[in-house]
Amino acid sequence: MEYLLIFLTGVASAILVWIAIGRFWSFTAQTPEDYAATGPDFDIRAHLNGPMLCEGVIYGPLGRVNARFVAEMEAKWQGDTGIMTEDFRYDSGTTQHREWQLKVDETGQISATAPDILGEGKGQQKGAGVRLGYRIRLPEASGGHVLSTVDWMYLMENGTIINRSQFRKFGIRVAELVATMRPLPAQHDAQTPLAAE
Repeated sequence: MEYLLIFLTGVASAILVWIAIGRFWSFTAQTPEDYAATGPDFDIRAHLNGPMLCEGVIYGPLGRVNARFVAEMEAKWQGDTGIMTEDFRYDSGTTQHREWQLKVDETGQISATAPDILGEGKGQQKGAGVRLGYRIRLPEASGGHVLSTVDWMYLMENGTIINRSQFRKFGIRVAELVATMRPLPAQHDAQTPLAAE
């Protein structure tokens, strides 16, 4: 009985440490205030605007690359309201299209909707960072699962945006995305093969 009590105490302690790490020291523990004093100032109306090229990888739960992609994006703004389209080409040959409806208020709060987003995504821009949280439904070909997502975007001095996203199911990380976004080169050909990007 004493050994069982010691074992259960150890398990409870490990769970509490795991929760504390996730709450205070992990990727999802970041807040917009962490970037308030950093620059350059990231305003999605200015920096996610016009045609852009996005290149990235998606990691599975074991940390191995599951997919690579190139996406052409275009955002158009009328004041504080914008529409951003994304056209993805994956290394598997599959394609995906998404259209975001975006809105930014005077405090930098962001609201975002898209057909595969459940409800409304909420975010904040502050300093050089932008955070967006939402729930996304995967395509049926990928299981149709609903995942809780946290996107962080960081503006670099040269205008490139680094995007890191984590996807969770029942609180467990199941995938992670890392990508760059930058203005689309004037001579870019949308039909260029993925390997030549």
